[in-house]
Amino acid sequence: MIALIDYEMGNLGSVSKALEKAGFDVRITDNPQTLRDAAGIVLPGVGAFVAAIENLRKRGLDTVILDEIARGKPFLGICLGLQMLFESGDEGAGAQGLGLFKGKTIRFSHGLKVPHMGWNQLNFKNRGPLGADIPEGAFFYFVHSYHVAPEDESIVMCTTNYGYDFVSAITRDNVTATQFHPEKSQKWGHKLLANFHRQVTKD
Repeated sequence: MIALIDYEMGNLGSVSKALEKAGFDVRITDNPQTLRDAAGIVLPGVGAFVAAIENLRKRGLDTVILDEIARGKPFLGICLGLQMLFESGDEGAGAQGLGLFKGKTIRFSHGLKVPHMGWNQLNFKNRGPLGADIPEGAFFYFVHSYHVAPEDESIVMCTTNYGYDFVSAITRDNVTATQFHPEKSQKWGHKLLANFHRQVTKD
C-alpha cells in the first residue's frame, strides 16, 4: 500500500489514478499512522506554499514525513510537494518549509509569462532511481510560478529552461521530487511512476 497525502492542496483524483495505473494500491489519507504503515509516500500539491505547510502541520504530517524519509521509505513529491521539502518559500509573507534540503522556493524572475504552463523538456544531471529509461529531452507537463533553488547541486536530478534553466526535479537516496506533473505527462510520466513502483516494491 502507498500513502497519497490528502492535505486539501491538490488534484488527488488524477494522481491516484496515475499511481493505480503504475501498479500501486493507493490509500488517500491524512492519517499519520497510515503514512507509517505504507510502503511508500506521495506528497502532491497545487496552490499556495504558506497554506500547504500550515495544513500539513495542523495534521501532524510534517514530522511524520521527515521521520519516514529518515527511515529510508521511498518518497515522491510532486509540484508543491517538491517546494515544501526546502527551508523556506518566498510566496506571500514567506513560510518555513520542511527543511529536508537547504535552499528555498523562489518566483520566476524574467519577462516571460508566469505561470509557466504546458509541456517542456528535461535535461538530466543525475537520473536517480526514477529517471531510468527516460530519454534526454523528454517532455513533461508543468504548471507553476515558483521553482526551487537548492544550495546542494548534487541533489539536482534535472533542469528545464523557461527564460533560464531552473531545477525541475531533485533526487537523493529514497527521495525524488518533481516540479512537473508526472500524472499529466502521458508516456514518460507513466514511466517515472512505474520506476517509483519498482523502487517501492524492491524495498
